[in-house]
Amino acid sequence: MLLSLVLMTGLLASSQAWAQGKRRVVQFTGIVASGDSLLGVPGASVYVPKAGRGTTSNAYGYFSMPVLAGDSIVFRSLGYRNQTIVIPADYQRQSFSVIISLQEDATVLPEVRVFPYATEKEFKKAFLALRLPTERGSAAADNLNEDLMRKIFNSQPMGPTANYRQTMSMQQLDLDRRMGVAPNPQSNNPLLNPFSWLKLVKQVKDGEFKKKEGVDY
Repeated sequence: MLLSLVLMTGLLASSQAWAQGKRRVVQFTGIVASGDSLLGVPGASVYVPKAGRGTTSNAYGYFSMPVLAGDSIVFRSLGYRNQTIVIPADYQRQSFSVIISLQEDATVLPEVRVFPYATEKEFKKAFLALRLPTERGSAAADNLNEDLMRKIFNSQPMGPTANYRQTMSMQQLDLDRRMGVAPNPQSNNPLLNPFSWLKLVKQVKDGEFKKKEGVDY
């Protein structure tokens, strides 16, 4: 009996200790914003280091993940300082919502100079010894040859822009001819122009074609 009583007491004590060590699961949600503004930070890391789990904020800076009461959550994003939030160990509710305002962290990286040589002295020596080709005989000079450019210009087909302009010009010329404000075969032929005949008859009546003394025609 005494041995049974000792075993039962040990089991009750261990069960009470396990119940006290079990932490509540909390749904942790919030928005990661930039500085004092309300603009969300997309792709921010929401991470629980001890548990090795986490998530990232969406395009609007919103996130949601399950955590345990007492967890420390670290917020990270490139260009911002890290920030940590701790869920109270005695937190009794099922959800915990926050708005995290990350502060900008401008980091100036040191200057990196890349050379194709082992030392700067060797690079300067090779650069001063460099001999550039002359303009005559180079590919650039050949491409700018006047005869070659004229051949390319004459053999170049009409592009879509030039074709469109030509079509529009012909349509406008046809409209002007029908309205009588542009040259046409009828107006260019004086024999088919009644106004030219009226002018000729008037000139004949006025005697403009009579031979005058002292004037050589």
